[in-house]
Amino acid sequence: MLKMSGVAKAYTTDTIQTQALQPFDLDVEQGEFIAVVGPSGSGKTTFLNILGLLEDPCEGQYYLDGEAVLQLKDRQKSRLRNSKIGIIFQSFNLLPELSVYDNVEVPLRYRSLSAKERKNRVMTVLDKVGLTSRAHHKPHQLSGGQQQRAAIARALVGEPTIVLADEPTGNLDSSKAEEIMSLLQSFNSHGTTILMVTHDPILAMRAKRTIEIRDGVLKERSGKHYAARWRTEAIA
Repeated sequence: MLKMSGVAKAYTTDTIQTQALQPFDLDVEQGEFIAVVGPSGSGKTTFLNILGLLEDPCEGQYYLDGEAVLQLKDRQKSRLRNSKIGIIFQSFNLLPELSVYDNVEVPLRYRSLSAKERKNRVMTVLDKVGLTSRAHHKPHQLSGGQQQRAAIARALVGEPTIVLADEPTGNLDSSKAEEIMSLLQSFNSHGTTILMVTHDPILAMRAKRTIEIRDGVLKERSGKHYAARWRTEAIA
């Protein structure tokens, strides 16, 4: 469903060029759960932004469901992102003046859906994440775990082909992190493809595949390999 070939990213200023991602190839099948790991500044966020059509690479090809997406115009990319890609941000990115219901409904407002259909979708996904009783609360009235569940609901309400999660448990304590991880695994078990950036080696081991990014280089790793490397570097 997702294929990248020779994709690379560099940032250029007047005096220097920084290679954020070295050329890489990637194939993702429908229904996979992939952990993306690596130290801070390694290129993980750039990688996720390219996947989510928020940034363009400087070279390479990117196909989503067989469509060459890098050749599309910005408006076409926006429509594609709205219909096929759900993004879960580490900082939640909920609009503070809107209720949970309205935050989750936002992606659907850009589609040709009736008010009834939008309501059905929003309430269905809020039920799945356990936030039906909080539908009319504002973000500041929620706990961190509830805000992250609201962000997950917003990413999933459009029934995307793929969900990109950027450190979805990074701002949560261990018990809330476990809730979010179990929720993501539940959606994955029903066919949602997930790529999750995480610094937590334990969470990485629960994914079906692990990709490590280090100094802009992508490598396939086993979760156990990354956990062992993480422990070694933590001790050092």
